[in-house]
Amino acid sequence: MAAARGKRRLMGEINVVPYIDVMLVLLIIFMITAPLLTQGVQVELPKAGAEPIDSEGPEPLVLTVDREGLLYLNVGGEEETPIDASIVIARSAAVLRRTPDTPVLVRADTAVEYGKVVSAMVLLQRAGAEQVGFITDPAETSQYPEVEE
Repeated sequence: MAAARGKRRLMGEINVVPYIDVMLVLLIIFMITAPLLTQGVQVELPKAGAEPIDSEGPEPLVLTVDREGLLYLNVGGEEETPIDASIVIARSAAVLRRTPDTPVLVRADTAVEYGKVVSAMVLLQRAGAEQVGFITDPAETSQYPEVEE
């Protein structure tokens, strides 16, 4: 009897409850942190019915112009610190020399003056950008009439 009592039977089941708990905790963590991973400078983007850009290829170079006209660049580690125009040119030129096919985009607040947005575009052109695009929020398609080709 003592020999039978000491033997343990192998269990042929896997308890998946702990794995589900871990998965749910990770899901909650990702849901909380995902909105924080977007670019930190808050701007109210204009609405436009433009087509989205292709997400393949190098990460775009984004110059942000906030409500006060301050400039922020998504290159250089200090994305939430305003930078001077000469720094914008130097960092942008370095990126464009390294990878010339990098998309260059301007992200400007709707309240910023048009002249400041144009000045930001000129800085990017001085750095070597051939084409500069704008980042906008998608608009409702019913807001704009259909264009016939």
